[in-house]
Amino acid sequence: MNLLLDTHVALWAITDSPKLSKQAREIIESPRSSIWISAASIWEIAIKHALGRGEMPVSSLDAAAYFRESGYRFLSVDTEHATSVENLPPHHQDPFDRILIAQALVEPMRLMTHNPLIARYSDTVIKI
Repeated sequence: MNLLLDTHVALWAITDSPKLSKQAREIIESPRSSIWISAASIWEIAIKHALGRGEMPVSSLDAAAYFRESGYRFLSVDTEHATSVENLPPHHQDPFDRILIAQALVEPMRLMTHNPLIARYSDTVIKI
C-alpha cells in the first residue's frame, strides 16, 4: 500500500511519540506499506519550526534526514496536485492539509491522519 503520512503523523512516527497509535505504527511498519512524505510536509515543518512553534520538535533538515533514514520516500508537489486543490470541497481550510489531500487523491495513495476533518474527503483516508 502506498501510504502518505500527514505532517503530524510523520513526526510522531520518527520521534516514537505515544500519540501514534499501535494500529498506525503497525501499518507504517508493515513490509506491505510504502511510506511517503510530501514536500509540502517538509515545507510546513520548515515554516513552523522557524516560527518556534512547539509542535515542530525538529528542523526540516533533521526531519528530512530522519524520514530518509526510516526508508520513507518523498513526493514532490506537481502542477496536477496544485490544481486539484481547487476542486476539493471546503471541509478544511489549512493549505498544507489540502495539498496532502489532493496529492493522495491524484496519485492515488492512502492518507494517514489524526484530523477528523481530513477524513471527510475520502474513504481512502486512514483516520488514526
